Amino acid sequence: MSQAESRISRTIFIRLNENEDLLDTIKKKAEQNGIRAGFFFAIGTIKKATMGFYKEGKYKQIEIAGPLEIVSCLGNISIREDGELVAHAHIGVSDEEGRMFGGHLFSGCPIGATGELVLIEAPEAKLKRVLDRNSNLYLLHSEK
Repeated sequence: MSQAESRISRTIFIRLNENEDLLDTIKKKAEQNGIRAGFFFAIGTIKKATMGFYKEGKYKQIEIAGPLEIVSCLGNISIREDGELVAHAHIGVSDEEGRMFGGHLFSGCPIGATGELVLIEAPEAKLKRVLDRNSNLYLLHSEK
């Protein structure tokens, strides 16, 4: 088990524009604001969803046609062992009939009418994602 602790230093509210990619924009806004550890949540609409389901060492990608309402999108920000910033998120969306779909968020989710993103910085947390050979996932670790 790995654990990190930090005070929250900043909360940044961002409106996302039509056609911006949800995951790519989360990562870009975290980088632009110098956030290396923290968490986020988002609501709004997307034109389609690209998400995944992890099974036996890999993700099966699933695409859901839209328009879709983002019921919940949340995740965390950390640094991968190679130094790349990682925005790891899961998303739940609903269609116009209220049917829900969810999974690991991938790029390929263009914003529809609007999106609202909240980034929360935890600067004292030293979070790193390290490749775990058993699961083939970059798992979250805390550096002392």
